[in-house]
Amino acid sequence: MMTEANRLPAEEITNTATSVTAVEELLKYRFKNTKLLEEALTHTSCNSSSASNNYQRLAFVGDAALGLAISSYFFSVYPDVDCGKLTDLRAANVSTEKLARVAVRHGLYNYLRRNSPILDEKVKEFVITVQQEAEMEFYGGMMKAPKILADIVESVMGAVYVDCGFDVNAFWVIFRGLLEPIIMLNMLKEQPQPVTMLFGLCKKDGKQVEVEHRKEGDKNIASVYVDGQFVASASSEHKENAKLQVAKAALKELFYDPYDEMDVEFVPSQKKKTNVEFAPFQKIKMDVEFDPTKESEGAKQKLNELCGRKKWSKPSYRIEKEIGPAHHRSFTCSVQVSIGENVFSVTGDEKSRVKDAENSAALAMIQGLQESEVS
Repeated sequence: MMTEANRLPAEEITNTATSVTAVEELLKYRFKNTKLLEEALTHTSCNSSSASNNYQRLAFVGDAALGLAISSYFFSVYPDVDCGKLTDLRAANVSTEKLARVAVRHGLYNYLRRNSPILDEKVKEFVITVQQEAEMEFYGGMMKAPKILADIVESVMGAVYVDCGFDVNAFWVIFRGLLEPIIMLNMLKEQPQPVTMLFGLCKKDGKQVEVEHRKEGDKNIASVYVDGQFVASASSEHKENAKLQVAKAALKELFYDPYDEMDVEFVPSQKKKTNVEFAPFQKIKMDVEFDPTKESEGAKQKLNELCGRKKWSKPSYRIEKEIGPAHHRSFTCSVQVSIGENVFSVTGDEKSRVKDAENSAALAMIQGLQESEVS
């Protein structure tokens, strides 16, 4: 749906003071030096712009500030997660595709001083494409994001970072809200990278995958072949987007529900989500050695064992609430389990670590299941 935030204005906003005020209101932050924000909102296409008074230098430092802030955030939130997964989380949250969608969501391009009708058209086309997306795209949609959109976000970040004295904690408090939703670990597991997923599933089945590319006019066409047989094709102006789209098409063609066969946490959208009301099921012994009256440590492992034994879906965890500053933060997590045509969800108690909050949610799920003896 088109909103006031992401609709391109009928008339370009040329009043710099108006743009600065609007972005300050968006950030809920008053700049000490508004010249920084003016610079962040000035494109190189403006005749008056030079190497020292356009967005590029601030985008450079904003990119670095975001990388440090998001790395520190995930380092604190996930104390037991390895470096590889932390790197994946950072990459997903600082990617051009992610930041471009942040710019669209908050209408930041409206406030950029520029003189480029071609750029305006590309951004307008991308805004329309994003509005038609069924879900948040982590890796890219039908159209490659114009880099200028991510650059605007980074340049405004840079202006904030410099203005608050290079204080990364203050920067994160000011800017974090605009980045929501933050892509968390469970979200990456629920939506794996399509190309990686395609190759992984086919390798698991002993099949050979090939992706062929060809150019037709201004379109890049990608085609997937499995064991030499054509499966699907897709096109885009950009080669990487064509590959991404054809991987999605091939997954739908080859696998009815590929997530059921993968070791990922995924709740099928067609299933009915409900709160914990377990009564309608036939009663059967739970066969799980776990005392729910004790502390929740180890509950996740026990819930995983139970779901594996009953051939239910793997539990899917989500952070529902975060409270407090980075050095003294607490978390509340929920867990979902698919049983038959239903998805059951419960929320645990507030804990100081994500791992403990997930264990608390798992304990609450086990208690609900034991009380009702769900089959």
